[in-house]
Amino acid sequence: MRKNEAFWAVIIFIAVVLAFVIPYTVLEDTAKWYGSFLFWTILTIIVIIINYFLTKDWGKEG
Repeated sequence: MRKNEAFWAVIIFIAVVLAFVIPYTVLEDTAKWYGSFLFWTILTIIVIIINYFLTKDWGKEG
């Protein structure tokens, strides 16, 4: 694992932890379900983009 990959792995780990912590703490008083859903959707899009950039060059490495 390259240093760059380790950095992004830590970022993804933090995003996963935030996906559990934020909805049950900060968004706890939100009466509507779509507050958490919007947060999870945005976080998912961010992780997908990070994974795209991490894996786009895998076949090109020697």
